[in-house]
Amino acid sequence: MAKNVPRERKYAMYEAILQLKDMDECCRFFDDLCAVTELRSMEQRYEVASMLLDDKVYMEIMEKSSASSATISRVNRVLNYGTGCLPEIIRRTNEARQKKNEAADTAE
Repeated sequence: MAKNVPRERKYAMYEAILQLKDMDECCRFFDDLCAVTELRSMEQRYEVASMLLDDKVYMEIMEKSSASSATISRVNRVLNYGTGCLPEIIRRTNEARQKKNEAADTAE
């Protein structure tokens, strides 16, 4: 794909993602859009990022995620030198999950 893609074309997919209604629709959208290997790679990188943010060491991450040391290194670089969005979203997701679990525990 050309690097000089017009902005409208680049943002169209992201605008579509923002229109997804729920988890099921999100999964179906990405199943339609991506190859299985692409999805598994993104899911693995997200899992690795989460473990790195939890201060897990490379060997433990390799065992639990089956990620290579090269993948772990790449994700680590993103966490250290990327835009900062990935760690922000992981933290936000973890906080939302924790609040949901606490609310469920209180309801019992």
